Amino acid sequence: MAVQCSSSSSVIFASHSPAKTFSSSPNKTLFLGFSISSKPSIVVAKTHRAIQICCQEKTALVPLEQRWMFEDSEINGPDIWNETWYPKGADHVNTDKPWYIVDATDKILGRLASTIAIHIRGKNLATYTPSVDMGAFVIVVNAEKVAVSGKKRNQKLYRRHSGRPGGMTVETFDQLQQRIPERILEHAVRGMLPKGRLGRQLFNHLKVYEGPDHPHDAQKPIELPIRDKRIQKQR
Repeated sequence: MAVQCSSSSSVIFASHSPAKTFSSSPNKTLFLGFSISSKPSIVVAKTHRAIQICCQEKTALVPLEQRWMFEDSEINGPDIWNETWYPKGADHVNTDKPWYIVDATDKILGRLASTIAIHIRGKNLATYTPSVDMGAFVIVVNAEKVAVSGKKRNQKLYRRHSGRPGGMTVETFDQLQQRIPERILEHAVRGMLPKGRLGRQLFNHLKVYEGPDHPHDAQKPIELPIRDKRIQKQR
């Protein structure tokens, strides 16, 4: 049995045992057969017929070493700075999240993938929470025209395994771009998302398409804001 104590309340239990006196102290834990929160102060008084438990809630005041940060009218009040905000279910509904669209033509693969991952993760928001899906949806068109720097077109390798002995398949960036161009950007963004259940959920926010067309006109996507000036490959 658990007792929830309000600001000022009392609970009475009947007893047939002989009268005893109980006293609560900070060094000893009083066991009454049920759990009592350690925050409220508890006063136990036992009479011949009943045990009366009185709970008095104490408000957490501002510590002495932190009072220099408060104004004079707030020093003796409750500690209002120690209230941590955490998003509720209504704060990250998928139908209320924005949709962005970006054209991957002549954009550097790594820089584009990092920008997409930031918006999918929600790191550009003031309400960013690492353990909650707070990001937006991102649509990528013209995925077959994404660019890489240096000699990565022939030196960057992609490996996959069929699960059978000797089933390793290795292909270059150029070969994979001709076969499945969407997989290149999906592979890059997936590596920048969390590993686990949250990462798999966030990966569904990425929509990559070959060519300029996409089936998400009803979501009214807006242009993805890109601040990195080096993302566009210079011809």
